[in-house]
Amino acid sequence: MWRGIRWGAIGLAAVTAGSLTYGRSRWASGTRQVRARLEAAREPIEPAVFHAHGLDGLPAPVQRYFQAALKDGQPVVSAVSVEHTGHFNLGERGENWKPFTSSQRVITRRPGFDWDARVALVPGLAIHVRDAYVAGEGLLYAAPLGLFTVMDVSRQPGVAEGELMRFFAEAAWYPTALLPSQGVRWEAVDGRSARATLADGDLTLTMTFTFNDEGLIETARAEARGRMVGDTVVPTPWEGRFGEYATRDGMCVPLYGEVAWILPEGPRPYWRGRITKIAYEFAH
Repeated sequence: MWRGIRWGAIGLAAVTAGSLTYGRSRWASGTRQVRARLEAAREPIEPAVFHAHGLDGLPAPVQRYFQAALKDGQPVVSAVSVEHTGHFNLGERGENWKPFTSSQRVITRRPGFDWDARVALVPGLAIHVRDAYVAGEGLLYAAPLGLFTVMDVSRQPGVAEGELMRFFAEAAWYPTALLPSQGVRWEAVDGRSARATLADGDLTLTMTFTFNDEGLIETARAEARGRMVGDTVVPTPWEGRFGEYATRDGMCVPLYGEVAWILPEGPRPYWRGRITKIAYEFAH
């Protein structure tokens, strides 16, 4: 997926300050447009408060999770603003980790998010990356310095489904979105894991969540997410792993995450990030 990003970096070192300013302005305008679409797709949230009696009948590890992550009477999250730092692996086969910073806006109903990142190729030269799910549409494209698009797979088959998977896995950061009252169906697997199903528009997907000794989410796994191999989308097992839990606005949420493709030779991590700032909005 990232082959087109290694790219036009050679000539970009000579761009003018005016071009840099234009690139930042152009990208920021795109971010405002995407996030306006997110807001326009918002739906009412009911009920607006979590009550523990709503856990009756759920698989035992799921009940333990909500009891560990939420308090009775917790307001349901309607939106989240997040900032991250971390590293992204740009190597298709090997290790080529580059630092990134990002901001992310999440709307929980209708589910959607916009991840706006800067991946530093070399000092002073960054690739702008957008990864988003908006009103049922998946977006994934990149532009050096925000100036011109060098990679855009937004219309590739499976991209929308893959972006909804990301929203679903990252619900560990906004745990009320995983409640049955918010449309998630849970099915028992064993004492430490359960399958969860989420539907949005024409898309329905199921992921397996595992839980640690404290009852909190340890991993979220999809058995087939679209991975770009050259110009081909290959369904591949995919997993998010979470840790460093802390209490934020009454909820126990992870501050660290790692994402990997699960290949025959073993896991291949490609995203490692840490939350530096998180702000919640709640249903009324």
